Amino acid sequence: MTDESEFCLEEAMEDMQNTVLHLEKELQKIRAGKASPQMLEGVKVDYYGSLTAIDKVSNVSSPDPRQIIVHPWEKTMLAPIEKAIMAANLGFNPQNNGEILRINVPPLTEERRRNLVKQAKTEAENTRIGIRNIRRNAMETSKKLKKDGVPEDEIEKLEAEIQKLTDQHIEKVDKIFDLKEKDIMTV
Repeated sequence: MTDESEFCLEEAMEDMQNTVLHLEKELQKIRAGKASPQMLEGVKVDYYGSLTAIDKVSNVSSPDPRQIIVHPWEKTMLAPIEKAIMAANLGFNPQNNGEILRINVPPLTEERRRNLVKQAKTEAENTRIGIRNIRRNAMETSKKLKKDGVPEDEIEKLEAEIQKLTDQHIEKVDKIFDLKEKDIMTV
């Protein structure tokens, strides 16, 4: 393979891997009935006038599958953190005991589980679309390489590799979604 076609293939592979990693991060935010510190990942707290991630002003842990503990590094941050969690509209009601915030994660209803599976399915489909767009861009690049004088058999090899990469990454997305769906639907 020529340097240009190898570069095209490597770029497509890197983009597809990043797309799959993004899916994994997004699926971590979808709670599956088990408490985890990632559930509070998007929550921002007013920390002396600037919005700061909750894990930058406190220790967030999950001692068991039903609760999350938020232990602020400064006691004065208890109220702002509690307010931020309530404002994030995650369906949590933190309990403030003066030292820490204790968040009991309620078990999911069947209907809520189905909605979470739909949400996960949408994320997976968006990832598949992203992978196919990367494939399309890589195929367009290979056609440009053909115009630039790269041998035709080289282009065919490149396009076959791009398709193989696409199939592998879509299969990976399907496996990740299947695991998440099983995780969500397990009571």
